[in-house]
Amino acid sequence: MNSATSALNQLKNLTTVVADTGDFERMKEFAPQDATTNPSLILKAAQQSNYQSLVNSVKAAHPGMKPGDLVDYILVAFGLEILKIVPGRVSTEVDARLSFDTNAMVAKAKHLIALYESHGIERRRILIKLAGTWEGIAAAKELEAEGIHCNMTLLFSLVQAAACGAANAQLISPFVGRITDWHKAKLASNWNDASHGGANDPGVTSVKRIFHYYKHFGIATEIMGASFRNTSQILELAGCDLLTISPELLAELQNSKVVVEKKLDAANAENINALKLDESHFRLQLNNDAMATEKLAEGIRNFCVDTEKLEALLAQ
Repeated sequence: MNSATSALNQLKNLTTVVADTGDFERMKEFAPQDATTNPSLILKAAQQSNYQSLVNSVKAAHPGMKPGDLVDYILVAFGLEILKIVPGRVSTEVDARLSFDTNAMVAKAKHLIALYESHGIERRRILIKLAGTWEGIAAAKELEAEGIHCNMTLLFSLVQAAACGAANAQLISPFVGRITDWHKAKLASNWNDASHGGANDPGVTSVKRIFHYYKHFGIATEIMGASFRNTSQILELAGCDLLTISPELLAELQNSKVVVEKKLDAANAENINALKLDESHFRLQLNNDAMATEKLAEGIRNFCVDTEKLEALLAQ
């Protein structure tokens, strides 16, 4: 490996790099394959002065529409601009307030797909993001059967990942940084970056376990590490199917000349027992994982809050 090559370019040879942002103007410089958004990222972008014309044009095109309904059009407007930049797919999130209502998530997903298709975008270029609740996974199973592909988000545990695979979801997004955040907070003064970082980082080891489970059982669902706190976490997952990375960390990788080595390899998949994935076993296993339970609940709450903030912004 030529060490003069940027870490980002080396990573692209091992993993599909995805931009994790609603700031589509900034993502151009990193040439990602795909892009992911969520309510928090779109809220952040919608508040930037350089995107006011886009927000205003959507509002002008739908006079009198309630802010709650207008949110979908804003999400798709940003998605359409992103698709002019990336050659692959964009992920657009279903309202987190529907995370425990399968039928409502299915209906919302179909509405978002219809909006994209009305602009001539094929559904193969859209990933509908759904929370990794039992109800969200059930929605994904139904949607995938109809050719609407799903990105299962707010994913913190192996049982969530296994259930998503059983539902034939297109892709999962395990949240590396948030998993590490939880463990770091629990250990507090006993946390040590040297012993709990790198290959031993809790978020990294969680994704490795999911990777090995999927590859051992031949599960076709794509794995996309997400929610990174530093480039070390990213580089420890080189070889993962995809990694979605913020512009700040993409810039760090672009400016780095560190040699990137493949860390995840399907040939090294460990022997893991299959999990029981009926509803009662799923709920019990998730409940018994304090980290996953707490971070899933927190993630849904935060996305709900940011969706309401976006509605308030559109109501101005």
